[in-house]
Amino acid sequence: MNILVLGGGGREHALAWNMKERGAGKHRLFIAPGNPGTAQCGENVDIAITDFERLGNFCLDNKIEMVIAGPEEPLVKGAWDYFQKDELRSIHFIGPSQFGAQLEGSKAFAKAFMNRHQIPTAAYREFSAEQFEEGVNYLKAHSLPVVLKADGLAAGKGVVICETHADAIIEFEAMLVQAKFGDASKKVVVEQFLDGIELSVFILTDGKDYVLLPEAKDYKRIGEKDTGLNTGGMGAVSPVPFANDDFMQKVTERIIKPTVAGLAKEQINYTGFVFIGLIKVNNEPYVIEYNCRMGDPETEVVMPRLKNDLAELCLAAAEHRLRNIHIETDQRAAATVVAVSGGYPGAFEKGYKITGLDGAGERSIIFQAGTKQQEGEVVTNGGRVLCATSFASNIPEAVAASKEALSRIKFDEMYFRKDIGYEFAD
Repeated sequence: MNILVLGGGGREHALAWNMKERGAGKHRLFIAPGNPGTAQCGENVDIAITDFERLGNFCLDNKIEMVIAGPEEPLVKGAWDYFQKDELRSIHFIGPSQFGAQLEGSKAFAKAFMNRHQIPTAAYREFSAEQFEEGVNYLKAHSLPVVLKADGLAAGKGVVICETHADAIIEFEAMLVQAKFGDASKKVVVEQFLDGIELSVFILTDGKDYVLLPEAKDYKRIGEKDTGLNTGGMGAVSPVPFANDDFMQKVTERIIKPTVAGLAKEQINYTGFVFIGLIKVNNEPYVIEYNCRMGDPETEVVMPRLKNDLAELCLAAAEHRLRNIHIETDQRAAATVVAVSGGYPGAFEKGYKITGLDGAGERSIIFQAGTKQQEGEVVTNGGRVLCATSFASNIPEAVAASKEALSRIKFDEMYFRKDIGYEFAD
């Protein structure tokens, strides 16, 4: 099968890696725009992920049979809808319609969807600029801490937890009146704070049926023991020890099934991934957020544990055959540790030479993210540069193997957390 993967980060490298390894050479892979890591799995294509016209023409010229969208941006901007044109419609597109992508693109849309289908989530209210005074009064009476979320996409930075009413009002004004997050905060969702432990659950659905992929837990903070600024993700582990059979049964019955049933009931075109960000509160699952794609860096532990060929799974979704699919999972633990540029998530330098990429060892896989080829060398080209994913019999051993793999890789000002999976160290 000729397949085009949209994206150029660690997630897309992991998606391509799975299809190359599990597909055993059956697929011809293209990645747009890709990175030096994805070039080891297929052919990189220098086309932007939102240049739909060029992507469509490339698909026609190269007899592409399936497109798999990695990031959310093309989906929220209508990539699926563009591929419904007559000459492109025969290409299987893995990703929801622009309307369905609002599950990630609009916090207010997602919360209303959950309410309509009785899916457990934190209590909330939404406010626009015209409701500013009403929102301030609501915040003054709200229990603390309180969560403020920009409604739209804000590059992972649109969520703020406020410990005082004064801070909440200042942040509320910054978002709504001063456009702190641009158009993303034209509407603000004020949400009840839930105290618990988080995890990520992933399904692949055709809008009516679904398969459950391995779950994961990621680590967003830059500092050890989850301190410091939020990032795009500093590491992840899978499986999640506290996500036992009883808990996952609750997730399935209360969240996954109502979500898929809701998509079908509302006739939302949705053939693709649903990333369900969950929090466990007193052994009960609540939805924090939906994403309309796989997570990053969670994909870097989910795809290696997935024994199925992702391309075959996606084809089954496109052809409405998911009910006949059995997911096979590697029972070993996997852990990924992300190496970032010094200064990230703030200002950082690019262009540093990376050495040691071939010396990761037999137990580890290096997935590249913020890298590029320059004058015959691989150099840094982003905040999150690469990650090492390793298998072991338990999480601490897998983390140790990934840290050992990263110790062999060098670039100036390289940093990675040493404590990924710290809650599960005992």
